[in-house]
Amino acid sequence: MLIDQKMKMADVVLHDPTLVPVINRFGIHLGFGDQTIEEICKTHGLHVQFFVITLNAFHDKLYFPTEQLQSFKASLLIDYLQKAHRYFLEDKTPEIADLIERTLREDDVNKTTYGLIKKFFNEYREEFAKHIEREDQIIFPYVLKLEKALEAGTAEEQLLHKIQTHPIVEYEAEHEDVEAKIFDLKNIIIRYLPTPNNDALWYQILREIFTLEKELAEHARIEDLILIPKVEAMEKAIKGGN
Repeated sequence: MLIDQKMKMADVVLHDPTLVPVINRFGIHLGFGDQTIEEICKTHGLHVQFFVITLNAFHDKLYFPTEQLQSFKASLLIDYLQKAHRYFLEDKTPEIADLIERTLREDDVNKTTYGLIKKFFNEYREEFAKHIEREDQIIFPYVLKLEKALEAGTAEEQLLHKIQTHPIVEYEAEHEDVEAKIFDLKNIIIRYLPTPNNDALWYQILREIFTLEKELAEHARIEDLILIPKVEAMEKAIKGGN
């Protein structure tokens, strides 16, 4: 089922509750009443087509309208990606860290092994935070400057130099390292976790890691297949006009 702007938001969530964090990233909170997606987007000043396409991309892994997504302004894409960054850093990874910390409080037998898992996850969080910081402070401002230069029809020398020396294509490989580490953590828990006192808690941790992995994959897909090609096209247009 594809989500449509005429659908009631409550019905969408009842059909696919995993979309709640995505909806929340747009500043929309529970308590939708009988409002449609279109009505809620209008109330919140959101681009309804972009919102609906984003929901569908997370709802159906086979749905990914590349051309439509690339037609949106880069600033709109970046605004969404930055909201996703805050969700990952402020909500999702702290939630998993708290669950892992709880295992250390509740299991006296396996503290050493669980401590190593905690250390591995904390190292992942630190690396992930650095990756996001680079995007927020270097990559995204660069993209916004490109968009502004194209709109103005002129580019400063500093921006032209940046296009020549550090094009966006250099950035693509970074996602693979981040994704590999979360896969490794999941693999360690599935294959090597000693028998815990609380199976249910570790199943919950594993579920949250799977969810994080899925959300990161969708996030990376938007960046790699939409934002980066869009930026490459902007770089080419600016170089061609100078």
